[in-house]
Amino acid sequence: MKFSEIVEKLSGAAQCNSLTTHPNLNPEIASIVPIEDTSPGTMSYIEGAKFAAWVGKTAASALVLPLNEALQAQATERGIAWIAASEPRLLFAQAIALFYQPFHPAPDIHPTAVIHPSAEIGKDVYIGAHVVIQPGVKIGNGVCIHPNVVIYPEAQIGDRTILHANCTIHERTRLGTDCVIHSGAVIGAEGFGFVPVAEGWFKMPQSGCTVLEDGVEVGCNTSIDRPAVGETRVGRNTKIDNLVQIGHGCQIGANCALAGQSGMAGGVKVGNRVILAGQSGIANQAKIGDGAIASAKAGIHNDVEPGAIVSGIPALPHKHFLKVAAVYSRLPELYQTIKQLQRRLEEKK
Repeated sequence: MKFSEIVEKLSGAAQCNSLTTHPNLNPEIASIVPIEDTSPGTMSYIEGAKFAAWVGKTAASALVLPLNEALQAQATERGIAWIAASEPRLLFAQAIALFYQPFHPAPDIHPTAVIHPSAEIGKDVYIGAHVVIQPGVKIGNGVCIHPNVVIYPEAQIGDRTILHANCTIHERTRLGTDCVIHSGAVIGAEGFGFVPVAEGWFKMPQSGCTVLEDGVEVGCNTSIDRPAVGETRVGRNTKIDNLVQIGHGCQIGANCALAGQSGMAGGVKVGNRVILAGQSGIANQAKIGDGAIASAKAGIHNDVEPGAIVSGIPALPHKHFLKVAAVYSRLPELYQTIKQLQRRLEEKK
């Protein structure tokens, strides 16, 4: 499409563009590409100063830029159309959406799907090959269920939710509207509940359920377990990466982001807008306050205050962790210094 069409469609998010001063600089854009792979007819973006040098050498016909007048002037001098915003990454994401839409099959029910007669299926639903839908399941309108998905009894799937191939939705699980569950994810399986007895372990029945509120997205091979009683709940618009473990009875707030291989034991309570970086872990029953951030590999054993940033194992306030890390790297040197001091003391004796 013409650059001017892109500007018009993104007018709600953009704050300025090159057309206001150079209306004739209106190239045709065929695709959106990384800044390293540009060519004439493509559009890319510069997020900030780290990539600013690319403005002087890119072959792109158009760029998404930050609100940086120097970069904008440089792009204009090179004959590159540009559109800018205070959040260029968001603007770039919206530009990608103009050129690309994920695969979404037309409503249909494949003849190999096994659907129990008691299941309720909404309007405009796609059900792929070898899907199994068990008794008492309720499927909302516009739902898309890709091949080999299994939905256990009495689960509820909200409108426009997408279940990708080979995911599993266990009994009594409730998914809200506009959720996305990626391949291999398991929602609502039995929590890890065993009571120690003389003979070993007594299995505690997991009679609870798992609830995902509207707009939750779950990555590939992630597990969200149901509890013995009550519910495991993930709040609205929370995004969960691949290979994440959420234990039984956890309560996760809205608008959180959980990166790959992060995990939490049972009964953890996570506030709103919390970020867990990759491989971070939270011990049983810990509470994480609103807006807190756990950096990669953080091991959280105690409660975290709202807005705090924690790092390390065990997790410490981030600024304190940096001081500890600086000392850690000097431990061999400090050890040698201590040995020398010990020798001097012994010599004086």
